[in-house]
Amino acid sequence: MPLPFRSIAPLGSRLLGAPDESPRRRRIRVQVLLTASLVLSNLIGALVVGALITVVVPGPTLFKSEFLLINAVIGPVYIALAVAVGILWGTLRATKDLRWAIENREPTRDEAAAALAMPWRLTRMQILLWTIGFVIFTISYGLIDPESIPKVAFTIAMGGVTVCAFSYLLSEFSLRPAAARALEAGDPRRVRIAGVTGRNLLAWTLGTGVPVAGLMLIAVFSFIRPEHVDVEQLAVSILALGAITLVFGLLLTLLGVGATVAPIRAVRAAMMRVEHGELDTQVVVYDGTELGELQSGFNRMAEGLRERERIQELFGRHVGHEVAEAAIARNPELGGEEREIAVFFVDLVGSTELAASRPPKDVVDLLNRFFDVVVDEVDRHGGLINKFEGDAALAIFGAPAELPDPAAAALAAARAIRSRLLVEVPDCSAAIGVAAGTAVAGNIGARKRFEYTVIGDPVNEAARLSELAKTIDGALVASERAVESAGPIESRLWELGDSVVLRGRNAATRLATPTRPTP
Repeated sequence: MPLPFRSIAPLGSRLLGAPDESPRRRRIRVQVLLTASLVLSNLIGALVVGALITVVVPGPTLFKSEFLLINAVIGPVYIALAVAVGILWGTLRATKDLRWAIENREPTRDEAAAALAMPWRLTRMQILLWTIGFVIFTISYGLIDPESIPKVAFTIAMGGVTVCAFSYLLSEFSLRPAAARALEAGDPRRVRIAGVTGRNLLAWTLGTGVPVAGLMLIAVFSFIRPEHVDVEQLAVSILALGAITLVFGLLLTLLGVGATVAPIRAVRAAMMRVEHGELDTQVVVYDGTELGELQSGFNRMAEGLRERERIQELFGRHVGHEVAEAAIARNPELGGEEREIAVFFVDLVGSTELAASRPPKDVVDLLNRFFDVVVDEVDRHGGLINKFEGDAALAIFGAPAELPDPAAAALAAARAIRSRLLVEVPDCSAAIGVAAGTAVAGNIGARKRFEYTVIGDPVNEAARLSELAKTIDGALVASERAVESAGPIESRLWELGDSVVLRGRNAATRLATPTRPTP
């Protein structure tokens, strides 16, 4: 069943698509969103200006006949030209600076920095257009009626602040796909205003600072020009500014919160995937603020986890997964401890003749197929391949991981290996000797280089039994102690035979062989 965190959009919104979509589709998407953001910002600004002029800011009315030329000609013409120039200028500027994204190539450092600076550059363009409008309309209305200057100046300033604030946040949202590609190419210098702090200050400025400043200016105006203000007008102004604060302040706050929360949600969803074992998880870094550093930091952490997993897997293949896990869990030290273990040696019979009669590549292939069977059965029975010695291997049962019946596991693994080799690797023969008893298991070597191994009589006995097995029918032999140490289910599958004195030992060892082939 799919997990809910998989529905998180990679760029924080489904409107922005996916990072791997085609360049043409990405270009169209960015252009549409960018144009829509500029139009929406100016529309919001127009609504704010209209509300301020008509019902909020006290002062002389601007809908008198002497203002007809401004209201009917200069105003509409400039507004239309400003909106058209702003959209055209902004689109062309964005298309030029983002040409590398359209061409689907890696950006240079300067191009990447320009892409991240694009929202602020577009905002500066809006500031320029509204500043020109501020000058034109303030002078035009002031030449006709100087008393209208405070009202016009305050109205246009409020509208300009609103437009610039929305323009920055909406264009930043629209340009996330390009920002993601730019940040993916390297680590461009920080170019945004003030990161998360700047976004919060922007939301506060329009949502709280500017409206409160407006109310304070209206109060000051009512003291300076009491003849232009009455109680009803003051109440209307307060209510209107309050409504603007609630509506547009809320919208701007939501935009700022969305820009802040989206990267956090992406990292949170990615962390959940990592917790479920998906270590190949990556988040798209599309934010140039501190949150982008959080996103890239998560990616570095995930890369470190993948590297650790690769090292652990490689380490485990060399020394055994149990030994690797124990070494990672705690700092390994030299020394060992006595353990009741079982071991077996498995040795390829006639390896010298094989090496002399076959090409080296064929010999290596044969050894690999031989050891595939050995390792598979040892793993299946809970043992550990302690070392490979040319064409032989030593398997340990009961260390480092404890087993309830190490002798039974070693005997069962040896029988299974013998049975499988006859079927899967019939062009080779192997001799196996199984022993059990007390041995010292631990890290042997020097402080800078050591390995996990077992030392003791069972290891020596298993090696000698392996040599002896080469002369016995079936090539599989175990010591009496190994069979007696095993549980009844496994020990019934073995029968005791003669006693022999193995090479290098003083006491006799009674031998045991399987009673029947392993099914």
